[in-house]
Amino acid sequence: MIVKLIDYLRDRLKMVVRLCYVGLALLVVYDFLFVDKHHVHTSVEKLPGWWSIFGFIACALIIILSKLYGHFKWFGGFRIMAREDYYD
Repeated sequence: MIVKLIDYLRDRLKMVVRLCYVGLALLVVYDFLFVDKHHVHTSVEKLPGWWSIFGFIACALIIILSKLYGHFKWFGGFRIMAREDYYD
């Protein structure tokens, strides 16, 4: 059942992407029209979709910094991410 659903969505990937964009746009419109902004702590919280943008940037930074950390060469040549043939 789930495999058929995944295959169905994969075959219609452009439609899925467009529906995701529409959903995100509707969430920003909902935030702009219906969310109470009178008791915000900072001025940027008044922007529609601020927390979505903040979350996306934070997630992207976590991914980028984790990749850099994994490839960083520590003292003595030790790396967190070893080559695939390290144990051969």
